Amino acid sequence: MISYIIKRTLYMFPTLILTSILVFALIELPPGDYLETYVAELLAAGETIDPQKIEYLRQEYGFDQPTWQRYFTWVTGMVVGDFGYSFEYELPVREVIGDRLIFTMILTFFTVIFTWLIAFPIGIYSATHQYSWSDYSLTFLGLLGLATPNFLLALLMMYFANQWFGISIGGLVDPDLVDQPLSWEKLKSVLSHIWVPVIVIGTSGTAGMIRRVRANLLDELRRPYVTTARAKGLSEFRGLMKYPFRMSLNFFIADIGGILPTIISGAEIVAIVMSLQTTGPLLIAALQSQDMYLAGSFLMLLAFLTVIGVLISDILLAVLDPRIRLSGGMSR
Repeated sequence: MISYIIKRTLYMFPTLILTSILVFALIELPPGDYLETYVAELLAAGETIDPQKIEYLRQEYGFDQPTWQRYFTWVTGMVVGDFGYSFEYELPVREVIGDRLIFTMILTFFTVIFTWLIAFPIGIYSATHQYSWSDYSLTFLGLLGLATPNFLLALLMMYFANQWFGISIGGLVDPDLVDQPLSWEKLKSVLSHIWVPVIVIGTSGTAGMIRRVRANLLDELRRPYVTTARAKGLSEFRGLMKYPFRMSLNFFIADIGGILPTIISGAEIVAIVMSLQTTGPLLIAALQSQDMYLAGSFLMLLAFLTVIGVLISDILLAVLDPRIRLSGGMSR
């Protein structure tokens, strides 16, 4: 196991290096740069342009340097925790992300907990009561949840909350606390606003997990060892939880690799619709304005969390399921 972990960890470094090259190349691919976009916006607004100021900014931001040199500066900076400078906000990337990353982590945590608490009991009940009316009803609700886009559900909840209760459920904090530094009062405001985004974002994830829990558990319940356990007098609940449910969790452990990146992405479309102060809208805005260091840092954080999540899920799968071998080849 130790050698497997070391080998997988070493594989992460070339993966991240290749990812950083690809991310930087994609950001550089569109014609022009941030300054050209900035100048075009000023001209469209009818403002005058000072060529000396533009040249100074070009040198200050490093746009006069070769592409390879800017890439090397960016990568070496990330190694020591310097993610570069945001041209749009005229601040270091770490300061721009600021509270948004904390809000996104809180939202992701509660969404994941909400999804697990709802999906597992319903999935287990549906699998153990296959083809009953309750199973059909829960299956229908699951399909309905999968078919409903999150942003549409967000719009509906915002509309009915305003029409029926006369309240606005957009945002994660009270309007007077938006620009305030992080404090206990601001965190309490986040916790009081977070329940609606959690329901909206967690709906499709909950519906999908219910279907997967049901399908995997049904597959395990048909195994011969379940019949053997019943024949030996093992109680239904213990026989269900000790073996079939444990073996059906493989997909759940494998999903960890996809959960961690959502800490950064933060359900972008829903965040825009509900005016959530998370990192998702910031990432989209950075890509649109070619704010290369801000966008590149976000994408590299996504890549890093993805490879970490995949490593964690692979290790946990090997621990959970003894049928999974750490090395390839046929067993004799």
